[in-house]
Amino acid sequence: MQTSTRDRIVVAASRLLQRQGYVGTGIKQIAQEAQATLGSVYHFFPGGKEAVAVAAIRHSTEEFATLLREALDSEDDPAEAVMACTRRLAHDLRESGWIDGCPVTAAALETLGTDSEIQQACADALRGWESLVHDKLLRRGFPLQIAQELATTVISALEGAEVTAQVNRSEEPLHVAGRQLARLVRSYEV
Repeated sequence: MQTSTRDRIVVAASRLLQRQGYVGTGIKQIAQEAQATLGSVYHFFPGGKEAVAVAAIRHSTEEFATLLREALDSEDDPAEAVMACTRRLAHDLRESGWIDGCPVTAAALETLGTDSEIQQACADALRGWESLVHDKLLRRGFPLQIAQELATTVISALEGAEVTAQVNRSEEPLHVAGRQLARLVRSYEV
């Protein structure tokens, strides 16, 4: 399938940001990885590196949302669905050699305390993922406030467990988080 130059730039940038962070990724490296000229990068992203990063984060956000949606939809029971998420994340992380973790973590941490578009894109990503969990819980009859709080807890725990799994090069932190999150969700089942 033929992809556009802009799409190649966005995908290359998303992979580099995921693996190296915002600070560690250069605009020339993005162009090289995308097999594009530097002029093409600036043509599609006149705002430079920050504009590419925002597009890359939005792309990665949707990729992760698809993974999360598929895992959540794979099980009717919300507790089992959360465990399916952690199993999928653990598998994918191991398969990547422990380098393809959360697509927004590095950029989010590197831009903390700023009012940048990158920080906004990261915040939007987390809210969007919470919304997917929230909606799953609402469909299963959880009260609104509990669904919102559990969704925030699930995404926060997944983020932390994924980083811990990467650092330790082990699936276990994700499996432990999955089991504990499932217990928590079950404690609220209606």
